[in-house]
Amino acid sequence: VCDWGEGDGVYHFDVGLGVEGDAVSPFAFLSLEDSALRQQQRSVNRSREIFKREPLPLPARRSSYPRRLRVGYFSADFHDHATLFLLSGLLREHDAARFEVHAYSYGKRASGGWRQKAEEGVDRFFDVSDLSDDAIVDLARSHALDIAIDLKGHTQHTRSQLFQSRLAPVQINYLGYPGTMGAEFIDFLIADPVVVPKDQREFYSEKVIYLPHCYQPNDDMRSIAETTTTRSDFGLPEAGFVFCCFNNTYKISPREFDIWMRLLSQVDGSVLWLYKANQWAEQNLKREAERRGVAASRLVFADKLPHSEHLARHKHADLFVDTFNVNAHTTASDALWSGLPLVTKQGQQFAARVAASLLHAVDLPELVTTTEDEYEALILHLATHPKKLESIRQKLRKNRLRAPLFNTKRYTRNFEQGLRMAYDLYHNNNQPEDIWVQESET
Repeated sequence: VCDWGEGDGVYHFDVGLGVEGDAVSPFAFLSLEDSALRQQQRSVNRSREIFKREPLPLPARRSSYPRRLRVGYFSADFHDHATLFLLSGLLREHDAARFEVHAYSYGKRASGGWRQKAEEGVDRFFDVSDLSDDAIVDLARSHALDIAIDLKGHTQHTRSQLFQSRLAPVQINYLGYPGTMGAEFIDFLIADPVVVPKDQREFYSEKVIYLPHCYQPNDDMRSIAETTTTRSDFGLPEAGFVFCCFNNTYKISPREFDIWMRLLSQVDGSVLWLYKANQWAEQNLKREAERRGVAASRLVFADKLPHSEHLARHKHADLFVDTFNVNAHTTASDALWSGLPLVTKQGQQFAARVAASLLHAVDLPELVTTTEDEYEALILHLATHPKKLESIRQKLRKNRLRAPLFNTKRYTRNFEQGLRMAYDLYHNNNQPEDIWVQESET
């Protein structure tokens, strides 16, 4: 709700909180602190507290290599959710000759186009929302999965506790939680060299499957609605620069907000277009703007729209400005897929490096900064040099369908290679180890 207290008081806390003693939600602390070390410590502490079941014995190792690896995806988000916006293309493009894909949905019962895409994109879809943990474990193990993928981790509505019983010989943390699980029963984390660089590698408990380019999947068939809307339809000025940040409001701290307010003060007629998460965040942010000498009317809040219409409204913004400790993740790919450039500040932990990974994968590394001063200066430069910003837009338009980020088939082949290499280690009776996937351009 962006109630920061006096100044940035809510961000002043004992950094040992959750590291020792009572555990805390690791996810809640991602936005409060950028520290891969302490996020790992909190995840380990949390996992030790909540995961206490002994793993069940696995069936005997297969004597021959399976023709099709049987992969199970477990999530609460097989509906119109950010995870599925990203994942739908991967599910669709899996090589049916080499992979048999199962999905286990333990979230709310859902219908609609996105749910239908998920069901059609896999070989077998199981709605297990009404089943107990034991029943789901029994069902999944009866399917003799080779690889089980946790799409939730330490996030809301998770049932990661299923994995402590050993759903498959290879278990992977992927996509939903941007960090380490800190759990002994998770073998691998899907990442890339930007989100988990060498100098941060020791802070991830899993072995890492390094994908080339970007760890994040994207669907190059996501539709952008053809609309005839104008800026005024969204409460935006027809003239003037529109800074945009559609990140969830929990990601916004006084650090970014101070910079954004200085930018509004320096760019005449500009506005900041934000996501309307709830009425309290809107009220609090307007009050924080006034405290910084900026009229509350220069903050415009966007209501939720169907996904294709949400993508379409990006055309009314000039530049996406990112948050720090937890970057834009799906919101970054939304912006880039829609043709909207994004400026980010690369931090330390996984969650603070995602937008940088995306920008490198779409060949726009010049939009990645490493300090707050660089971030502010680059945004101001682009906002006041329209020819430079337009050249960036043109480059994004050219790269959008040419660079690796939005090449779903290419991503899927790399991802599948990572899965096979992980399974090979198990099949050959070797312990998990870091895996570096070599590029595939097919």
